[in-house]
Amino acid sequence: MASLPFLEELHTWLGKLHTKSGFILSGWALIFLFLFAALLFTATGGTQSDYSWSVLFLAAPVWLPIVVGRFTLMRWLQYKRMDFISTGKKFVLLEIRIPRDTLKTPQAMETFLTNIHLGPGESTWHKRYVVGGMRPWWSLELVSLEGVVHMYIWTREDMRRAVETYLYAQYSDVEIIEAADYSRLRDASHAPYKMGAWEYKHGQPDPFPIKTYVDYGLDKPPGRDEEQVNPLAQVLEFLGSAGPGEQVWIQIMIRFTKWEKFRGKKTAKGELFTWKDEAKETIEKMRKEYVNDKGFPNPTPQQKDTMAAIERNISKPGFDVGIRAVYSAPTELFQSNMKGYLSNVFKPLGSETLNNIRSAGLWSDFYADFPWVNVGGKREAEDMHAVLNLYRRRAYFYPPYRGSWMIMSVEELATLFHIPSATIKTSSIPRIPSTTSAAPANVPL
Repeated sequence: MASLPFLEELHTWLGKLHTKSGFILSGWALIFLFLFAALLFTATGGTQSDYSWSVLFLAAPVWLPIVVGRFTLMRWLQYKRMDFISTGKKFVLLEIRIPRDTLKTPQAMETFLTNIHLGPGESTWHKRYVVGGMRPWWSLELVSLEGVVHMYIWTREDMRRAVETYLYAQYSDVEIIEAADYSRLRDASHAPYKMGAWEYKHGQPDPFPIKTYVDYGLDKPPGRDEEQVNPLAQVLEFLGSAGPGEQVWIQIMIRFTKWEKFRGKKTAKGELFTWKDEAKETIEKMRKEYVNDKGFPNPTPQQKDTMAAIERNISKPGFDVGIRAVYSAPTELFQSNMKGYLSNVFKPLGSETLNNIRSAGLWSDFYADFPWVNVGGKREAEDMHAVLNLYRRRAYFYPPYRGSWMIMSVEELATLFHIPSATIKTSSIPRIPSTTSAAPANVPL
């Protein structure tokens, strides 16, 4: 559904207002400013004011149904989706227990992610607007509980069979067990604990890929340990460095990507604009820029590699991706320098010529630069309570929270989240003895 005129530009301007000066201007402030301006115009406009209000009310049968109708439709859709989740769907957290001697490459996880690249539930207007159907989303989670690293997948219960089946198909020696939700076992946003939270974004447009496991040579069978360079190892080592009382949670929420990020934008053919269309526009723009003085295309080898990387990236299935991290500890043990580490935890995956994953400047980073943003600490405390609730709900794509998500290919996602092979010697990852037995014959529902 298309946005109101200039709404996107206004949203961008408000974001820059905080980034550059630390001032926060909410939507309610703009509403009150508009009402004040209308009252001022009414009081001082005289005859012109009376004429303007007359025209406005006379045209009400035209503009009022559009405004009220759109508002009503969006609230109805929100209500139906909330009802769909609360009454029709249950969710489960599955822990992946990692075998000691697995040698699978991240390509196995890419295959798993390709299998769950599913978007049912929104295929017709009836499912979307009457039933309130939503396509499923998952949360891939890397969690450190006092230095012990765990891997989880949060999923709808009716998708559990698919998740377990596809995982066992690629990793027959893992164990998958239902786990208690660790995020509900600690009230991290209130005393005696202190908490920080972060979200992440791309540094370049989505079609530009990050450095993936293919770039690190991990698409080939493992050789000698010293020859393996896995960027996930640095993330796991960082998580394993958490001390007594400290917890670090990272959730990577994913869903089948469609057109929502582009807010109803259309292609020249009148079709809904997607990230593949964005990639085509990006490549075409680059080709026009890389010309010699005679007007012929003449890209450098590096520029050719960049265009080839974009084309390879969009040739694979894509997911909407929202990444959120939380750090908590007892107040007396809280390490302030963890804020810097978590803002840059995905830096090894970045590339100067392609893309990177960096802090989006939200939540804890929102208050880091300007002291007047959080006078007395009350605003940050309220935000930490709110983001903890969002973390527990795994909310990112639908109300109560719609974050600014990225779009990634399954190759990029498999780089961020995969079963670490035996070449990663991180001692903080508990590993189970390897077994030669097959996966369970009857995977539970």
